[in-house]
Amino acid sequence: MSQQPQAARPAAAMSFEHMVEHVRYEGAYATSERAEQAVRDVLAALGRQLTGEERVALAARLPLEAALELTAQITATTPRTGFGFVSDLAKRTGGTPATARWDAGTVFTVIAQLAGDDLVTRILNQLPNGYALLFGRAELTLSA
Repeated sequence: MSQQPQAARPAAAMSFEHMVEHVRYEGAYATSERAEQAVRDVLAALGRQLTGEERVALAARLPLEAALELTAQITATTPRTGFGFVSDLAKRTGGTPATARWDAGTVFTVIAQLAGDDLVTRILNQLPNGYALLFGRAELTLSA
């Protein structure tokens, strides 16, 4: 029986507390409570945008509490661009677009480490334009 080549493996699973501490460090948040709030807010917002197999696959790679935050959301009827995502996040959290962008970018960096490159690519292919930069990737567009 031949073995199929495996794609690059995502980072080892981590606890929710470790995920929060990783976000705290990456985002230079003053407290774990602030970092946890960012994690919950961003995962809830992503849960309103992400559907199908990618949502299920991402939830499977997240710590249980994070997966529950992601999957507890009802998917929005109209997908938001990356800019719309950040604007909605700022509105829902009472923050500014700059802090919402910071929160999203920081949390997405940790999510990308847990998800792995292949799943992040699939997620970005599902979402409208503007999310690649939030995940720390270049936003490539075709010229006319």
